[in-house]
Amino acid sequence: MKGSRWRILLYALLLGLVLTLAACGGDDESKSDKSGNKKSGKDGDQIYSIEDFNVETKNEGKAMDGGHLKFGVVTDTAFEGLLNFNFYSGNFDVEFIKWFDESLLSADERHNLTQDGAATFEVDDSGKVFTFTIRDNVNWHDGEPVTAEDWAYAYEVIGHPDYPGVRYGDKFTIIEGMEEYHNGEADSISGIEVVDEKTMKITYKEASPSLLSGGIWSYALPKHVFQDIPVDEMDKSDAVRKEPIGMGPYKVKSITPGEAVVYTKNEDYWQGEPKLDKVTVKVVNPKTVVQALESGEVDTVHEFPTDQYPDNADMSNVEFLGNVDMAYSYIGFKLGTWDKEKKEVKPDPNKKMADVNLRKAMGHAIDNEAVGKQFYNGLRWNATTLIPPSHPDFHDEDNPGIKYDPEQAKKLLDEAGYKDTDGDGMRENPDGEELVINFASMSGGETAEPVANYYIQSWKNVGLNVQLLDGRLQEFNSFYDRIGQSGDDDPKVDVYAAAWGVATDVNPAGLYGRDALFNFSRYASEENDKLLEQGASKDAMDLEYRQKVYKEWQELMVEEVPVIPTNYRAKLVPVNKRVLNYSVAHNWGNYYEIAVMQKEPVKAE
Repeated sequence: MKGSRWRILLYALLLGLVLTLAACGGDDESKSDKSGNKKSGKDGDQIYSIEDFNVETKNEGKAMDGGHLKFGVVTDTAFEGLLNFNFYSGNFDVEFIKWFDESLLSADERHNLTQDGAATFEVDDSGKVFTFTIRDNVNWHDGEPVTAEDWAYAYEVIGHPDYPGVRYGDKFTIIEGMEEYHNGEADSISGIEVVDEKTMKITYKEASPSLLSGGIWSYALPKHVFQDIPVDEMDKSDAVRKEPIGMGPYKVKSITPGEAVVYTKNEDYWQGEPKLDKVTVKVVNPKTVVQALESGEVDTVHEFPTDQYPDNADMSNVEFLGNVDMAYSYIGFKLGTWDKEKKEVKPDPNKKMADVNLRKAMGHAIDNEAVGKQFYNGLRWNATTLIPPSHPDFHDEDNPGIKYDPEQAKKLLDEAGYKDTDGDGMRENPDGEELVINFASMSGGETAEPVANYYIQSWKNVGLNVQLLDGRLQEFNSFYDRIGQSGDDDPKVDVYAAAWGVATDVNPAGLYGRDALFNFSRYASEENDKLLEQGASKDAMDLEYRQKVYKEWQELMVEEVPVIPTNYRAKLVPVNKRVLNYSVAHNWGNYYEIAVMQKEPVKAE
């Protein structure tokens, strides 16, 4: 670090951004001491807590030489196969990418950048100029060195007007010259300089705390592979779909589209030769995941369906690891569309869900604490605000959110003019017209349908006629297409149930900003713009200032209700008892250290 002033600011920030997990079950050390205590809930059901679980394997034994690990991605749909960090859109693709590619920058369990990654960094006195240096022994799988030009090239591609992916947003617009380049007004990005083969300098428009906690795009793109491919065709190319390369611990050997990827170890990996010879990552249906684990078809999975845990808590051949998930479930309201030309949301005051009182009433009608206990045995719990307790410095624990109160829901609807004029128990809109609300919800585990039906019944109880879109649950890829992951919002969708994976940086602009494609509710307001800007500003280097801003933002979102957070959640991962060195700690990525003690997985008794 250069400059005493910036060092003081950085030190204060790192102290202030201590993102412990105490608010939802204690820190990692305390969780490792737990022995699986359970409490009895209604009707004798077992109610669990995230405190019941270790975050890393406790298996003891000698690692064998080599070995083949089998990893399952739990989903009822094929994975899309966009196997590059710069182009993927669905979260399941990440589970395949992370075995062969990785970030150039590392972060600790508390989400702060460290100097332990494939690249190190320095910051000047202003806090706006970052200089990154890639280590000399970091190479692509084809033997070519990972260069500063490769890293800069990723920015050039994502910022390009023809870029077909979803990454372009606030991580890029904050760079000097990026918007001019993106708009076709400049041939290069003035704020990015390749100093030499291993050194890149980025000048940002202003200092921001986000830059030290996930606000820097840290994935390189091999220019020698992609440079002859038109930008608008890159996501369809063999370099992304059939023959991807990375800089990670394993290399792609073969791909069965939509089903599986087989990897072999990268002996030239910059952190050392991986302990395993081979890894297979495959799709496992939620309905057969227990059988796959018990039989040894897979050693572990990316995430175990929490609704299936109570019946399988004593599975004899695995250890269940757990952590507070950096995610939350939510119900969103369609308030506009996506303007593809301007690349920003376009609110529509004539949308069916535009009345804030209708949205609040739907929030008051549902009991999310009961959902967590009844359907997830306590492994999900009531969510109150859109900054989850995985970020306790900013989560407003005093904000009650929208409380379960059906009578208040009915009162709001009455006052807003949603009346039952026909006496059939269902309300019409204020113009006296039939009101049918189309609800999009995803298929998935055993609870997907009953949870969707619970919400529909809860809304019916206050007089709202809510019906499943097309009369059925939506398959994962189709669901996200219809709510707008490609910018095409299906006008039939009025309300939808989904989930957000929260970034390491608390800044919610990537989900709720005016220029965020993932802002599927298509909500925007001047007050929201202002608070999001303030939360990532230089002034927000002061922790108390940033806390105040995000407290106000959480209050605004409860008042405006573009979405209703429903449940915070536990992440559970079963790991076969032959596996060593596996962890579910936040930002853990030491896949090269994973080993096995015997050739075949331990099978359930």
